[in-house]
Amino acid sequence: MKVKPRNLGKTYIDKTGVRKFREWRGIKDTLYDYAWWCVMWKDMIKFVLKSPVQVVKGIFKYRWMLTYLSLPQFLDRQLEGMRGIQLKAGHILYDVIVKHTIDIIGTEFDADQKLGGDKALAERIICFDELVPTEIMAGFPNLIGIPVQTIPIFLSSMINQHISEVYLDSIENFGVPADVCPLPSAESGIAVEGDYPIFGKCFISCNMPCDGSVMTSAYQDRYFKLPTYCLGVPLRYNDEVDAQEYAIEEIKGCIAFIEEQTGEKFDWAAFKTAMDKYNEVTQFHFDLWDINRTDYPQVTGNVPWLYRMYSFHLHGGMDDRFLKANDKVRKLMEDGYKKKLPCTLEMRHKALVWSCPANYYTNFSNWLEQCWGIVSVMDMETHVGNVMVDTSTQEGLLLGLAQLYQRTTMRKHTKGGYKNALNEMWSIADAFNCDTIIMYDQISCKGMDGLQGMFDEQARERNINFIWVQQDLMDPRTISRRDMRNQVNSYMTSVLREEPLDPTLVDFDDCDAF
Repeated sequence: MKVKPRNLGKTYIDKTGVRKFREWRGIKDTLYDYAWWCVMWKDMIKFVLKSPVQVVKGIFKYRWMLTYLSLPQFLDRQLEGMRGIQLKAGHILYDVIVKHTIDIIGTEFDADQKLGGDKALAERIICFDELVPTEIMAGFPNLIGIPVQTIPIFLSSMINQHISEVYLDSIENFGVPADVCPLPSAESGIAVEGDYPIFGKCFISCNMPCDGSVMTSAYQDRYFKLPTYCLGVPLRYNDEVDAQEYAIEEIKGCIAFIEEQTGEKFDWAAFKTAMDKYNEVTQFHFDLWDINRTDYPQVTGNVPWLYRMYSFHLHGGMDDRFLKANDKVRKLMEDGYKKKLPCTLEMRHKALVWSCPANYYTNFSNWLEQCWGIVSVMDMETHVGNVMVDTSTQEGLLLGLAQLYQRTTMRKHTKGGYKNALNEMWSIADAFNCDTIIMYDQISCKGMDGLQGMFDEQARERNINFIWVQQDLMDPRTISRRDMRNQVNSYMTSVLREEPLDPTLVDFDDCDAF
């Protein structure tokens, strides 16, 4: 039976990506969506009223702060077209992300010395590179770990596709070549522009995931002027002997460094409790993956990878709101699977999305689903940190943490050799019974350049639809959202000869959208 198109593209105001009116999803789902929309506004208003002076100062001091006021539009994009379980799960998981992010911003502003923040609070903060997950801070319950780039640029660039542009231009004018990965470039641009808040007792840097990120550490070191520990993480994380011994020693060194700088002692009991909770969160993702392997996946698209990336890096076993959200969504998923409910309007293709996604187009997987019926049941950024930590001994805790850090965002799969980059992709595609792979070609990343021919050849041998999608991670001026969509459109019409589920979503201009 032919599915009636929803004509979602007709509701956009040209170039802005903003809707002329809220999406109608039927009475029940529309009311549910609106109720959560009100909850989000309540959280944002509560945040402003808690520290109105600091928030106003932050708005005038940092250009990225205004981006967070457009959060409602961001969530509308993420949940576009969703109904039933997909919509409910999306709202529940995004709600905990919003609440946790608001807490981080509030802490940063309260401690920011540029805004006249609390000096004692600033001294309790350990600054992290955003690609070092904060789990290690669970062993220091009297301290606070904050990834310094996450709020100013990483999350803000997901909400507003244009926020990175001024920082990229700034660092290029400073002398950094334009072909460097835009993520470390934008992070360095924040330092050049003076748009990082100032707080912290010391800084935890790292060698992840690439040389560009190592370059960023130099700019941040000069900007923050804090004692710095560089956490060295092995590339070949499948080496179970020498690499793991080295990784554990690095973790021990990091713990000793924090103890030396702060005078605090590592609390093994608190760390164990947090890692038990971390394992609960990881088990939720395993449960989600198990259902998505079947013919009746329930939570798909952009929701799983954004939630997994956030919970992996920032939950750290220290916020029970994640556990409560997981329990609610697990029940929804299991009920939907038992009833064999479809996750979307029509699932034509089960897809694996691989390599680094574009920060400026986080809802791309949702567009694939709504426009072409290409349902992403797994992706590279969801499949990170997939290790259950042995919490029975101190040695098990250290090894588990070391293994987590080796399997972090943008590090797992694209680094560490042929086995990680290629073989694991095919094994996951087989496990999830995928007939399509969406392969992001991050044009400024040199990590995957030599493997493109091998990917194409093996895809032909396996009779898998292999769709390359070029993007530039943080810079939509190089390859726009529209350009990304057109690459898929060309493949679907010229190679597969398929008709779109929703013709109004095939081509539209959102160049000025957030």
